Amino acid sequence: MSSQNIYILAIESSCDDTSAAVLCNDKVLSNVVATQKIHEQYGGVVPELASRAHQQHIVPVIDQAIKQAGITKKDLHAIAFTKGPGLMGSLLVGTSFAKSLALALNIPLIAVNHMQAHILAHFIKEDGYKTPQFPFLAMTISGGHTQIIEVRGYFDMKVIGETIDDAVGEAFDKSAKILGFPYPGGPLIDKYAKLGNPKAFPFTKPKVDGLNFSFSGLKTGVLYFIQKKVKENPDFITTNRDDICASIQYTIVNILTDKLKKAVKQTGITQIAIGGGVSANSGIREALQKAEQNWGWTTYVPKFEYTTDNAAMIGIVGYLKYLNKDFTDMSVVAKARMKF
Repeated sequence: MSSQNIYILAIESSCDDTSAAVLCNDKVLSNVVATQKIHEQYGGVVPELASRAHQQHIVPVIDQAIKQAGITKKDLHAIAFTKGPGLMGSLLVGTSFAKSLALALNIPLIAVNHMQAHILAHFIKEDGYKTPQFPFLAMTISGGHTQIIEVRGYFDMKVIGETIDDAVGEAFDKSAKILGFPYPGGPLIDKYAKLGNPKAFPFTKPKVDGLNFSFSGLKTGVLYFIQKKVKENPDFITTNRDDICASIQYTIVNILTDKLKKAVKQTGITQIAIGGGVSANSGIREALQKAEQNWGWTTYVPKFEYTTDNAAMIGIVGYLKYLNKDFTDMSVVAKARMKF
């Protein structure tokens, strides 16, 4: 790694969180996130409202990140930003601002793939956190993505399994909505699952070939099950809340770990790294800890604040790309859909 101190300003605006971070090499000096509360009343992210909120938040968030880092704009060596994938309106706010600022400061611009950033967040230098060794398997689980990636180098990644319909975070949130929980409901399922019996209600696991996932069938299964039970007993959800949540979580975690086991068998790689917002789920973390003991895997879970959408993970990719002089020009455009 570089002996010189490289300061990178990173901007992340792919969905409904506006975030800015400053990194000195691979260490985070600041990581500021403005969360948009407006979507809660709609039960999901409204793209038009998200882009408007980004416009309001982006200047104060970047200003705060630079101040917290204890540097000035003139100390920056480059600006990294999320090019995609994500919501087009949201991405445009971050992309436009990054381009303008890089132009004004006359410093390089670095385009970052949001999905690569979730994986490379593991390489942020943090006391008490170990970094994975290549090759490793990364499982990225969030509201919009569910993927298993074979990682052989910082920028040598191959998707070997992904969802064919809903993402895992969607399965949690939509199941929570069926139970009448407010948005986002995933963390509430996790909370109540700790109090319930995971084997109280068996939900069927979808059969999908290879390493791909499917969650739409599970969601439908939960809906029909709840409708049937509520018809028989209107208080069914209230009296069985913890057991229902525990059973849903148990099924989802099983789907994920079954595919991971298959991926380990197929590739022979036993180093497993997880990222994305759903990796905050306690059931998934426990399952990975058990996997270490039972199957001899080495598992890596980044610091909580680097699992959800945040600019620090964009910054670490920015730093690694800066070392490779992998810059982009001003003709760069945001992309709602992006491959690795």
